[in-house]
Amino acid sequence: MRFETGFPLPAPEGARVAMIRMTGELTTKSRRTRSRFQRVLARNLREALAGSAPGSVLREGWSRLFATVPEGGSLDPLSRVFGVSSFSVLDGGCQADLERIVTCGSDLYGEAVRGRTYGIRVRRSGHHRFRSRDVAVRLGAALNPEATVDLDDPDVEIQVEIRGERAYLFSSRSRGAGGLPLGVEGRAVSLLSGGFDSAAASWMLLRRGVALDYVFCNLGGAAYRRMVVEVAKVLADRWSYGTRPRMHVVEFGPVVEELRARVPPALLQVLLKRQMYRTANVVAERAGAEAIVTGESVGQVSSQTLANLRAIDGASALPVLRPLVGMEKNDIVALTRRIGTAALSARIREYCSIGDGPTATAAKLDAVAVADAELDPDLVRRLVVAADVVDLRSVNPGELAVSALFVDDLDASAVTVDMRSADARRAAPWPGAEARSYDELANDFSDLDRGRPVVLVCAEGLLSAQIAERMQEAGVEAYSLRGGDRRLRRLLERDVGTGAGGGR
Repeated sequence: MRFETGFPLPAPEGARVAMIRMTGELTTKSRRTRSRFQRVLARNLREALAGSAPGSVLREGWSRLFATVPEGGSLDPLSRVFGVSSFSVLDGGCQADLERIVTCGSDLYGEAVRGRTYGIRVRRSGHHRFRSRDVAVRLGAALNPEATVDLDDPDVEIQVEIRGERAYLFSSRSRGAGGLPLGVEGRAVSLLSGGFDSAAASWMLLRRGVALDYVFCNLGGAAYRRMVVEVAKVLADRWSYGTRPRMHVVEFGPVVEELRARVPPALLQVLLKRQMYRTANVVAERAGAEAIVTGESVGQVSSQTLANLRAIDGASALPVLRPLVGMEKNDIVALTRRIGTAALSARIREYCSIGDGPTATAAKLDAVAVADAELDPDLVRRLVVAADVVDLRSVNPGELAVSALFVDDLDASAVTVDMRSADARRAAPWPGAEARSYDELANDFSDLDRGRPVVLVCAEGLLSAQIAERMQEAGVEAYSLRGGDRRLRRLLERDVGTGAGGGR
């Protein structure tokens, strides 16, 4: 970097200075609103930098913010702070004087453009004795003996931004997250299933400045919970600077039991969604939230037809926000790749289908009201009171990654794979399990049923964990039985003693 002596952005040796631009949506607010939004943005930026670059200094200005990051610190979080349009690492700066700008630019880029093509872009704000074109012409004349101008596709793009009495020079621009600073638009709760849709919907509300807590209605047990926590943690750690989101884990087994006992099969999915909405409303009431967020998109599944959405909406006293309502699945999945949750969501199978027969696609309001009246009106409130509330920021990623690979019990609904030696299988047979070797599975496991979880066992539980990890990366919900052969034998003895069945 080359900053003039006395320039207001001193940087220690090895440090970098980033100029941060706010979104146009923020800068066009009234002065009072803009001031409040910028204070929130600065708070969120400081938190983001504190984690990736301790010792960073953020300087606030009316039109730009400047972050000085010590050597070794990362600027990457700046791209994930909502309210940031873009940012550039400065190569230098000087007073807004034509001669000084030309001198500074020549020193900075003379060697970089030698034998290459270059372009100069100048942006100016304020009153000066020169025009933007004057800067481009004079600086270009100083560089021309060493390089060739190409304004369409240059090897080096030199950018000069002149604001008031200062000129800033840089050669790159990084994209920000856009939107509004997180926290300026109040709080909502998001129904999170861990799939592509709910993660994308949550992110879109975060981008609009809405702080989120999450409600997870658990229909699949401990393994499912761990995977959903992983998805929520990405949203919390990477995209929620300035807030401390929590996830309310509500065990929904009692709800499913009641629905199956009291509701006509064709209305099971609609009534299940209504109970989820009620659950989110109770959590919102306790959290002081003003809306609930869902990942529904019209026509994507049977419960999301327009008629069914109308029937479901009546269960919520709060506004239901559906940011994906008109999006196609491919676009939603592409968005989750940007968010960083796509690979995690790909291995989570569908748990929300609780009926075997046909589902009503145009539920009648009167039929829904009759079925709804059969349900215990206080059940979801009791379940919310008993819910486990997870502080997502405090979850240890390492422990979460390890725990997501292992299970401690047998699952009667799973595909079971026995990787033990032939002698171990004969000594303690696992009824219903498929015998596969490590080498077989390492080369190919495409024939396994991806619609069901897979549980693998080996001698110690380590080789099976390696295969389970590969399967998870490929989108299979797979786990290793912790403890391997020794634990399997104990579980088989237990099941024989209790008369319980294991395996497939």
